[in-house]
Amino acid sequence: MERTDEMLIERYIQQDGELKQHVEVHRKLEFALEDFNKRIYLTPQEEIEKKKLQKLKLASKDRIYAILAKYRKSA
Repeated sequence: MERTDEMLIERYIQQDGELKQHVEVHRKLEFALEDFNKRIYLTPQEEIEKKKLQKLKLASKDRIYAILAKYRKSA
């Protein structure tokens, strides 16, 4: 994320529950994916789980950007 996006998140995270929820989910998914990325080999089931987490993380990021766009327009 760009610094301006991070600043917007810092500014609005305490007053916007939805933003806070998506940021927390995004961070949890990022940590989970880091665990998969540390492994040399993944089983086929782990590959499926990794892909699922990547898609969820992307969806969460998209929602964060949509919320931030709302704040950019009002600023």
